[in-house]
Amino acid sequence: MFPARRAFRAAPALSASPFRSYHASRSLLVQVNDAIPDVELMENSPGNKVSIAKELKGKGVIIGVPAAFSPSCSESHIPGYINSSKLKDAGQVFVVSVNDAFVMGQWGKSLDPDGKSGAAFTKALELDFDGTAIFGQPRSKRYALVVDDGKVKSVHVEPDNTGVKESTADKVLQ
Repeated sequence: MFPARRAFRAAPALSASPFRSYHASRSLLVQVNDAIPDVELMENSPGNKVSIAKELKGKGVIIGVPAAFSPSCSESHIPGYINSSKLKDAGQVFVVSVNDAFVMGQWGKSLDPDGKSGAAFTKALELDFDGTAIFGQPRSKRYALVVDDGKVKSVHVEPDNTGVKESTADKVLQ
């Protein structure tokens, strides 16, 4: 669903400047009004498969993180949502990471939200990046998607993939 859109994008205009800009990550393809992809994720163990597209009814927030148990994820990003007074009005909340289901299950228990893991989901949204140098494998960008009735209503993605600025609870839960 998302990769097909790439074929219909116009080629960028050539710059008159002899210098080319460099971006560490590809441009985003997930956009407002896109449908949430129907991809199976593992929740807490490989045998427990779920689909956010099927589970998410009405309002919700999908939060993507690059690494469970990392300082930014565990000490500020996810606790910012857990402790936000606006969380109760956000609907269902899903946390997605490209970690194995066991790691996400234990991380979820340590923080107390539901842990949802899924490399295929992150890839379907094209919100993955090559984190091999830091994490040993591709990972999820840090992001938050506000969703209503299966459609993306707002997209909050960290421009450097792992920072904690654009996807914080204060910016997303308005």
